[in-house]
Amino acid sequence: MIRRRIAVGAIALALIGVGVRQPTADLRIVTHDVGDLQPHRVQAAIDLGVVAVRLLVTWTARQVR
Repeated sequence: MIRRRIAVGAIALALIGVGVRQPTADLRIVTHDVGDLQPHRVQAAIDLGVVAVRLLVTWTARQVR
């Protein structure tokens, strides 16, 4: 009976652990001009299972006239 309670408790904790969202850092560095319709951009994402990091960097390239 005790083993059964321990097993049910372990399963309940595992289900709670699966339902919790992992912490995610979302970094955005936006440096492009408002009038630029197609800014250069770099995107990266790293997911380590415990924590995830997303990065977005945009910029406007200088046009030579």
